[in-house]
Amino acid sequence: MRTKSVEQSIAETDEPEHRLRKSLGALDLMVFGVGVIIGAGIFVVTGTVAKTNSGPAITLSFAIAGLACGLAALCYAEFASTVPVAGSAYTFSYATFGELVAWVIGWDLALEFTIGAAALATSFSGYFQEVFDGTFLEVPASLSSAAEGYVDLPAVVIALLVTAVLIAGIKFSSRLNQVIVAIKLLVIAAVIVFGVAHIDPDNYSPFIPESQPAPEGDGGFLHSTLISTLLGIDPAVYGLAGVIAGASIVFFAFLGFDIVATTAEETRNPQRDVPRGILGSLAVVTVLYVAVSLVITGMRPYTDIDENDAAPLATAFDAVGMEWMGRLIAIGACIGLVVVVMILVLGQTRVAFAMARDGLLPRPLAKVHPRFGTPYVITAITGVAVAAIGGFVDLATLVNLVSIGALFAFVLVSLGVAVLRRQRPDLHRSFRTPVVDVVSACSVLLCGYLMLNLTGETWIRFLVWMAIGLVVYAAYGRRHSRLAESAPGDAS
Repeated sequence: MRTKSVEQSIAETDEPEHRLRKSLGALDLMVFGVGVIIGAGIFVVTGTVAKTNSGPAITLSFAIAGLACGLAALCYAEFASTVPVAGSAYTFSYATFGELVAWVIGWDLALEFTIGAAALATSFSGYFQEVFDGTFLEVPASLSSAAEGYVDLPAVVIALLVTAVLIAGIKFSSRLNQVIVAIKLLVIAAVIVFGVAHIDPDNYSPFIPESQPAPEGDGGFLHSTLISTLLGIDPAVYGLAGVIAGASIVFFAFLGFDIVATTAEETRNPQRDVPRGILGSLAVVTVLYVAVSLVITGMRPYTDIDENDAAPLATAFDAVGMEWMGRLIAIGACIGLVVVVMILVLGQTRVAFAMARDGLLPRPLAKVHPRFGTPYVITAITGVAVAAIGGFVDLATLVNLVSIGALFAFVLVSLGVAVLRRQRPDLHRSFRTPVVDVVSACSVLLCGYLMLNLTGETWIRFLVWMAIGLVVYAAYGRRHSRLAESAPGDAS
């Protein structure tokens, strides 16, 4: 339960061997946020969830998920302005709940960011195949899908390429991100503008499809939501329960705003700029998601969407005879998903860097490149791990794991911001969460409820991962942490 003071966390950022280069401003952070949030959620998951859970009411699923993220974002913004140190929720938890909880959240963030990057790499692969189908760059089926072939080669290649970019420097990564985000926003604007003309109001009726029993074979504990199992409710799709379950899945689409907090140590004025980056990027993306989901479900009946379609936005325009628009979307998504993979890898490397600097992971992982000012050792290891997972695991499995990992992190951050207010009321807070007790409680309840709407299979995988983390902490981190070395009796 030993905690590391906020002052100590900030002081350690100036150690020469662990000092990160401060290169980012408010615009960089907001573009980072928009860049990572707009990814597979809008380009891929939209079609899947509309088909299998929510119908046209996927718009409500996005709104509910956006509300949960908004509440958590307010808590993240206060923490990041108070403790401007790499590590995000890991660092925040170390200052409030103590080392064990900090380790748990750091291990959880590894699940969120690493698996998330792998999921986005597989999404990139789907759009890559859509763009280059029939050309000399077409990848054979045996090398383009983990589910249907041997390996997803495009996913492996893109993971390794973005790793090289990240090692080259945070400012270079930021400039690349700005260019690609501009392309993505233009594509999304085109989807909305051209798609509106092809909306058929009949496709919105019924807006919330009547609840139906889950398809044959989808029952049982593993494939039912945890809340339906606990309450003894037969698994169902659509209806209000389907909208909530859909929100738990499309929550994946909002992940990324918390990565802005991981870059606080590389921001010139983190107390002012990090809250702006977090809240600004989330607001922009929520509006875009709701608009795009309305357009896509209005253009095409949700019953006609193929739940296994890797490029549902593109095929929606193909279905109304606008093949050129479908190709434009595929190209934009293919380019855009590159930067999403990059920023998720960035988030994981900064969390692992902070953990290694604290001694909870081997300290050589926290080495900073003498020229580029980046944690190149952990970046290289993360990139290889993302390439391996993206190359051999299918997208659906990855999406649910990312969602539960993020929701768990949001619960702890939401609790932590209220705890730190009581523990350290003297700390300077450039941004203060309004009505903190209410916002914190609502965030915990909503995120917790969304977690209960994930499947038993997802929960088992999550708990197994966390159990492995506790074993690693007991075997290594507990005795090697800086706090243990400064007070040996605590680690005995």
